[in-house]
Amino acid sequence: MSSIPIAKPMLGVEEAEAAYNTILTGWVTQGPRVQEFEEKFAAYCGAPYAVAVSNCTTALHLSMIVAGIGAGDEVICPSMSYIATANSILYVGATPVFAEVNPVTYNLDVADVAKRITPKTKAVLLVHQIGMPADIDAFSTFCKQHNLILIEDAACAAGSSYKGRKIGSHSDLVCFSFHPRKVITTGDGGMITTSKVEFYERLKLLRQHGMSVNDRVRHESGKLIFEDHIAVGYNYRMTDIQAAVGIQQLARLDDIVSERRKIANYYHEAFADIDCIRLPKEADGYFSNYQSYSIYLLPNAPLTRNELMQHLLDDGINSRRGIMTSHRETAYVDLGFDTVNLPVSEHAADNSIILPLFVPMPQADIEKVVSAVRKHLGYA
Repeated sequence: MSSIPIAKPMLGVEEAEAAYNTILTGWVTQGPRVQEFEEKFAAYCGAPYAVAVSNCTTALHLSMIVAGIGAGDEVICPSMSYIATANSILYVGATPVFAEVNPVTYNLDVADVAKRITPKTKAVLLVHQIGMPADIDAFSTFCKQHNLILIEDAACAAGSSYKGRKIGSHSDLVCFSFHPRKVITTGDGGMITTSKVEFYERLKLLRQHGMSVNDRVRHESGKLIFEDHIAVGYNYRMTDIQAAVGIQQLARLDDIVSERRKIANYYHEAFADIDCIRLPKEADGYFSNYQSYSIYLLPNAPLTRNELMQHLLDDGINSRRGIMTSHRETAYVDLGFDTVNLPVSEHAADNSIILPLFVPMPQADIEKVVSAVRKHLGYA
């Protein structure tokens, strides 16, 4: 039996040709295509600057560094997020302080965050979970009131909007992912948008070993130039091959989001009468790219989340558990985070399921998913 995947990147001839043509130029590491991708991504988001990096985790790491976060500091973030969110805080010697999420959006609850501030709190790491925008205005106001730095983890949110503006244009540091599970992909890769020129210059320096002059500038110069390494940096560069693919993907982004939203709306309508599940909900002014479609099983559901997932797998339909809670992962238990009490996050994680959604998704596959979910929940 052929199975329906949980996700699949939308890559075509245009991306293949872009990669091929870039390879033929002989410039395959960070170079002119990376700069072009950065400029086009910044323009798309409405941000002054964008810096391409190797993935979103390195984007978060560099953002922590340029924001001045280090040993002894605390950063409030959700536990209900992919583990890279919290890991980026540990990378700089700071401590992640886990806060609760809203049970409908899975995004940070500002009221709960307020309870977790201490004299050591330096920043809030706000996640736009599975593409659903968080309440940026509420957190921006909150951070200004408490003299905190706001960093956005927008790994899943390329193409999403908040109050009429694209994610990436609201805060000083916003980090994106181009992993194959995301709405657009470069194979792997990441991007940081920023409104501060000092952050922009520092990010570019740190991503390439702290070199005073990058390879492209040195190559294009008609004068002899020797680089100096003026900071301890990292090899977090994106390749020109990846960027060439990213440029093509970016040109498709709005169309991809439009198609994803059509599928999400089909799911909305098909599941609207099922009283034992909760569906995703967009508030006024929130526009999701539906990077994933997650349903939540209410207490009156006739089976458990894991039982439903197994039934779907038996039907040839792949699904995924709800978003993890990092504090319950072995690495964090071993670090002593097992004492963290987050009942809302844990309940949401343990009772939610992510259904297949990708572009193009055959109508027959969409209908098969709908039929199977309805059957196993007693709504055949």
